[in-house]
Amino acid sequence: MLRRLYAPYTWLVFIPFLAASTLVLGCLAVVVAAFAPRVAFHFGTVWAWLLCRVNPVWVTIEGREHAQKGRSYIILSNHQSHFDILAFYGHWGRQFRWVIKQELRKVPGLGWYCAAGGHIFIDRSSREKSIESLQRARPLLEGGISVMFFPEGTRSRDGRLGEFKKGGFMMALDLGLPILPVSISGTRHILPGRTFQLLPGRVRIRVHEPIDPTRYGFERRDELIADVRRVIASGLTPWERGEEGIA
Repeated sequence: MLRRLYAPYTWLVFIPFLAASTLVLGCLAVVVAAFAPRVAFHFGTVWAWLLCRVNPVWVTIEGREHAQKGRSYIILSNHQSHFDILAFYGHWGRQFRWVIKQELRKVPGLGWYCAAGGHIFIDRSSREKSIESLQRARPLLEGGISVMFFPEGTRSRDGRLGEFKKGGFMMALDLGLPILPVSISGTRHILPGRTFQLLPGRVRIRVHEPIDPTRYGFERRDELIADVRRVIASGLTPWERGEEGIA
């Protein structure tokens, strides 16, 4: 019922603002990226922050001190809603690049910005193409910029934590970079899967202590995946973790 009451605001205010801001800031970012790629990144930050204000959504970040400025990380987070992207992007405040699905390249404004801003499009049509896509992240990581993955591979259908894929973990092991686990909680209430019926709300982002993948090695990668998943789950509600009960 509440979503139905909020629907006119969503379609008359939020959606038009989303379309206009994506197109305008995306075009500006493309121009700036030709001269200053790192500056172009901030257009995305402003875009996401503004959308969180227009909805509105209040975001709290805990544990930011666990990430050293100027150091590269493989950031791994749960993915329960499209609003995860806006909440993290608009409030993290540090250089990073997304690993995102190839299909987003076709979205006007957003696709242009992501390409110009150095975000990594991953072709999921085959394992070989996925690996080739991830190789493009190497220069970024060597330059002190972090890369962010949603290790579930796609958005959770019901908001509960899913199983993790190996891509981000293999990159961390290959490059010897620390993994920064992140828990995003509350976005499923704001924008559930398979709908565009928004609500205002609060989001809690918890940044955990980095995990050194070199302590595991390739032979213990399944143990590494399980440990990172357990850490991310610890920052979620029982429902979001997949346990019985309601958040």
